Amino acid sequence: MLSFNEMPGLTIGATVPNLEVETTNETFKLHDYFNNGWTIIFSHPFDFTLVCTTELGKMAAYLPEFEKRGVKLLGFSCDEYSHARSESKTLKPTQ
Repeated sequence: MLSFNEMPGLTIGATVPNLEVETTNETFKLHDYFNNGWTIIFSHPFDFTLVCTTELGKMAAYLPEFEKRGVKLLGFSCDEYSHARSESKTLKPTQ
């Protein structure tokens, strides 16, 4: 698996590499997750920051609206997996 420092930069319209991704819920290949549908990819610099918590909370709150439209969300962080795992347990959709 590539580390954050080894990942190539992305621009709008670029093809995302078919990386194997370890998430707080599962491990999967990106292209399998996209499955020829719309996916919003977003990122945040570090877990447990004020902006990170409020912005991720908003995305979680809007998830039902995205799902109605067949759009998936995929968020990335620069932090280690263990940090993201901890934050996913504390994040609430109402934040």
